[in-house]
Amino acid sequence: MALAKITHITGRGVYVAGNDIDTDRIIPARFMKCVSFDGLGEFLFYDVRKNADGTDKPHPLNEPRHAGATILLSGANFGCGSSREHAPQALQKHGFRAVIAENFAEIFFGNSTTLGMPCMSAKREDIARIAAAIEKDPDIEITIDVAGQQIRFGADSVPATLRDSARDALVNGRWDAIGELMEGKDAILNLAQKLPYPAA
Repeated sequence: MALAKITHITGRGVYVAGNDIDTDRIIPARFMKCVSFDGLGEFLFYDVRKNADGTDKPHPLNEPRHAGATILLSGANFGCGSSREHAPQALQKHGFRAVIAENFAEIFFGNSTTLGMPCMSAKREDIARIAAAIEKDPDIEITIDVAGQQIRFGADSVPATLRDSARDALVNGRWDAIGELMEGKDAILNLAQKLPYPAA
């Protein structure tokens, strides 16, 4: 089955303020002892969201008005630190479908793209405008135009950027290299039969 072509993402947003939010803050290392990534969403931002006894700390993701938000906004250098793939996985398993920030750490950006989760870069003042709109109305609809590199919210819009290779992969459904390889399984087996040595 062909991969989805990700041209637009529409949903509600939540603003998690701060620069240099690293992968250890996104998903603390002690929650990475898993065989699969299922269930990681429960531990997203755990140490800044939860007290030692498991009760909630003040945090945007704990606010009922932001429940179900699918677009995360933040500051500069989002996803820095270690290269753990668990960080974008935790975001996606929590329900996020896209991240908007000033810029992103390279490996986090790549890992997110291979999940089909766009990382859109926008100017600080434009992120502040979107955050202010969310603060005023948490139910405001935000649309990320991946192909057109624009973010629309209410009657307003701001430009956003995404490097050409990632944009091309997302909008043309080529964002998961393993998935794309598996789509060619029949062709691979066909070719293997024609090779001058026995197939395994």
